Amino acid sequence: MTNDLDDSQDPVVELKAWLADNWDPDITVGEWWQRLGLAGWSAPSLPVHAYGRGLSANDSVRVQDTIASFGALPAPGGLGLLLAAPTIAAFGTPEQIELYVKAIVTGQQAWCQLFSEPGAGSDLAGLQTRAERDGDEWIITGQKVWTSGGHFADMAMLLSRTDPDVPKHQGITYFAFTMRQGDAVEVRPLREITGHAMFNEVFITEARVRDDARIGELNHGWAVANATLGFERSGLGAGGGHASVSVAIPGTVGGDLEKRVGDFVDREVGGAVPLQMGSTADLLIKLARDTGRIEDPIVRQDLMRLHTISEIGRYGSLRAKAAYASGRDIPGLPNIAKLSMSAIARLNREIALGLMGPYGTLHAYDEEAAATLDAFTGKPLYRELTEMALHSPGPSIYGGTDQVQRNIIGERILGLPKEPGNEKTMPFRDLPKNG
Repeated sequence: MTNDLDDSQDPVVELKAWLADNWDPDITVGEWWQRLGLAGWSAPSLPVHAYGRGLSANDSVRVQDTIASFGALPAPGGLGLLLAAPTIAAFGTPEQIELYVKAIVTGQQAWCQLFSEPGAGSDLAGLQTRAERDGDEWIITGQKVWTSGGHFADMAMLLSRTDPDVPKHQGITYFAFTMRQGDAVEVRPLREITGHAMFNEVFITEARVRDDARIGELNHGWAVANATLGFERSGLGAGGGHASVSVAIPGTVGGDLEKRVGDFVDREVGGAVPLQMGSTADLLIKLARDTGRIEDPIVRQDLMRLHTISEIGRYGSLRAKAAYASGRDIPGLPNIAKLSMSAIARLNREIALGLMGPYGTLHAYDEEAAATLDAFTGKPLYRELTEMALHSPGPSIYGGTDQVQRNIIGERILGLPKEPGNEKTMPFRDLPKNG
């Protein structure tokens, strides 16, 4: 796909000139993100009225790449920019856009997603967290789980049940929820097999949220949530071009806003997630050469499969972006992209562990152990690849399991019959638990 814009229309040309005038490694992270966000470069695919530039998703990826290649700190990562900002831009009031989206694109607030519950993961509409009206506020009580970045979040996208007397999809409301409410909101990290704690469980006990923090209509939060999930699948799926990771941590909790921005630009994002978000085909090809396995026909076949799946994902993303730019949609493509990401993660794992051999059984669970392991092997990349392998089951679970994606494609796109049941008509309070 070619870019038909001349230089006067190409946003990258404008961005490069803007970076030359505005990048200053000696200001703080907060000051830099203020400049980037208010100029519309943090989330350029957002509408102009929502602190974006109305660019296509493809041009937005070019913007991200240009900022990184220039040597400046990229936009604040995280679920605020990936999910909350586009959702609020689509469903929020002008006042909510000014209050929430502005703080997201300038990195002043970090967000998390309070959707899944212990009994409502794949069946998200079965959520039990309740919201009870108290004047101009709602009192929230319940438990959430698998909350990415909850320990750093200032705000949350909260789904809560506001009417248990209607069918389960119809009594849900979507709120912009303040996480820092003392004992009313308790965040407990969940240690993963990698040794990290990216996810959390969140206990909410009579916390409060104002009614004017409601995103969308009362009891119509399921439609808003589906928009958020669509942004999530598109952003995380193969070819999405947007990772929800950040070198500097946005928001008031992480403590990075007051630090010198230049101290972050040479850092690498550690851990498995950056490798996991897309294909590592080029890296694994180099590893095959270094280990003398590049002529192995089975290795070559697996590398070609990885390259092929990744390219299909990239072209699918470009196809979706072109359709979106012309006001159309390609049903099911975000779900297919999410499934492709799971397949890429598994193939990355199998190729990497096969090439590393016994080294693939070694892993470090803290910084001290990582330094010891790197000194022993002399191969720090092996440790990262092992961590990637341990993380690889994750993409088939978070953001909607592979089974959920297949159900959506089968029922909504292919028109296959849905599973029998009366959940569409029975009041939620009368449904069996997890029904």
